[in-house]
Amino acid sequence: MGRPRFRRRASRSIRARVTAGATAFVTLVLVVSAVVAVLVLGRVLTASVGESVDQDLESLTSQIDENPSRAVGVVAAIDDDQLVRWESHATGAGTVVNDDEAHLLPTPGDAGQRVTVDGEPYLVMSETTDTGTLTVARTTEHVDETVGAATVLLAVAVPLVVVLVGAVVWIVTGRALRPVERLRRQVDSITAEELSRRVDAGDDELGALAATMNRMLGRLEHSQAVQRRFVSDASHELRSPLATMRQHAELGASYPDATSLGELSEVVIDEGERMQNLVDGLLLLARLDENHRPPTEPVDLDDVLLAEADRVARVSGHTVDISGVGAAQVTGSPRLLGRAVRNLVDNAARHAESRIVLTLRTDDSADPVVVLSVADDGTGVPAPDRDRVFDRFTRLDEGRARDAGGSGLGLAIVKEVVEAHHGHVTVEASPDEPTRGGALFTVVLPADGS
Repeated sequence: MGRPRFRRRASRSIRARVTAGATAFVTLVLVVSAVVAVLVLGRVLTASVGESVDQDLESLTSQIDENPSRAVGVVAAIDDDQLVRWESHATGAGTVVNDDEAHLLPTPGDAGQRVTVDGEPYLVMSETTDTGTLTVARTTEHVDETVGAATVLLAVAVPLVVVLVGAVVWIVTGRALRPVERLRRQVDSITAEELSRRVDAGDDELGALAATMNRMLGRLEHSQAVQRRFVSDASHELRSPLATMRQHAELGASYPDATSLGELSEVVIDEGERMQNLVDGLLLLARLDENHRPPTEPVDLDDVLLAEADRVARVSGHTVDISGVGAAQVTGSPRLLGRAVRNLVDNAARHAESRIVLTLRTDDSADPVVVLSVADDGTGVPAPDRDRVFDRFTRLDEGRARDAGGSGLGLAIVKEVVEAHHGHVTVEASPDEPTRGGALFTVVLPADGS
């Protein structure tokens, strides 16, 4: 129960991370945009006031310059929403203002200056002519009010938009992850006993993920079936020699006078050797399954094959033709390659009528390979069984069914060893036995240095 809760938390975590990331990004964009908007708005409005002040300066200056004696009347006629001060250069003319507060204005020139007069903000500009200096100021209170209102509006709107975006992303992400959760539940409900089940696959990216999971389940199902069959066959193979030894032991215990110690010892030794071969084969296959590879070195495969030919000729009494054996060298494990060659030769010896043909050659093509073949004049391997003959504990219905001399692992070991050395092995009907159709096993390995 702990695992589903963890996966649900992981799913919510993805949802939260996506929502948090999107919300943070939107917040950053909105805050930066709001700050820029407020600054630009303030500058635009201030520039507009500045243009108005500049126009006032130009208009009033031209009027006063035309008739300096009218300066008092011109200045006095200005509305009180502006502050105007005229300082004449004429002796004794003095200063004229439209409001007493105009006396407090500085004389900044045409560059403009923001000042506060009696608690109210103004933008002040001045211009000096031959007749005097004119100073004009317009209030910027409406600028500050507009900027303040915009700031308040954005301060309220930005969080609302962020919350709205976060909610939308949360909902959309949740809906997007819903098929993932459904897929997770389907996969999580498949137990080891239900590997034949599959999950629903659509046409989108999740459908591709579901298809991948289905293929994985198929591989697991096949692996489980092979493992169960392997365990069942191994148990059966081990039970047979154990039953034989127990039967002879019980017979010896019940009829000690009728059973000699030599006979009992011979049975125990034979069956023990059979079990030993089986266990050794299982251990070797397990190591190969785990990709356990011993150190490699150059191996003269012709020496290995000739040694096995001499051995099997003495043990089996069959004729062994080695006229087609040439020099060939591969890189690999001498022990594993020797085991594979021995298994092939022993398999041929068990099923041959009287003759075994061994060949070995090097094919100097673009990718040089060594080709080893072992042929016998037995009953051959039926075409439908030529692929599964390399499976572990394979039983054939025809005359090549495993006899007491084999463990059922020999050809499986050959296949695993050859593939571990980047080669392949096949079986077909022997061309030298057109009538009986004996078996021809062919091993192809990369040549040394290729």
